Amino acid sequence: MVMHRGNKPNQHARVMIIEDDEDILLLYKDYLKRKGHTIIVSSTTADEALRDYDDYKPDLVIVDFKLPGQKNGLQAASEILTKHSRAKILIITAFDHVREEMDEAGLSRKNVTILIKPIKLSHLSEIVSRLSYEQQHPA
Repeated sequence: MVMHRGNKPNQHARVMIIEDDEDILLLYKDYLKRKGHTIIVSSTTADEALRDYDDYKPDLVIVDFKLPGQKNGLQAASEILTKHSRAKILIITAFDHVREEMDEAGLSRKNVTILIKPIKLSHLSEIVSRLSYEQQHPA
C-alpha cells in the first residue's frame, strides 16, 4: 500500500473533471490516470455538471472556476452539494478572490477545496488522494 503525507493510504478515486481548456483537461486527465485514478471527463459547462454527477457518482469533482455559459465553478459546486451534501469538490482557479466568494456563498470548506494556479501536479495528486480518502472514509 502506498503512503503519502498524513500516513493515509493512497486512494484511487473516480474523478470527474469539468474543464473547458482542452490542454489543461488532458494534462490533469493523463497525470491522474498515471497515478491510478479513474477519470471521467464531464461536459464543460456548469449547467450539465449536476447531470453528469448524477450519472457517474464520482468520489471527487475537479472543476475550473471560469467555465463557458452563465454559471461558474462555484455555482456548479453549489448545485452538486445541494443535491449531494457529501460530495467532494476541488475548484482550480487563477483567481484568489474565489475563496471570498466561496465563503459568501456559504459553501463548506469540508466539501470544497480551492487550489490557486499555478499548481504542481504532485500537489494535485496528493489532494485528490486525500479528498477521495475522506469521501470513502467519512469521519
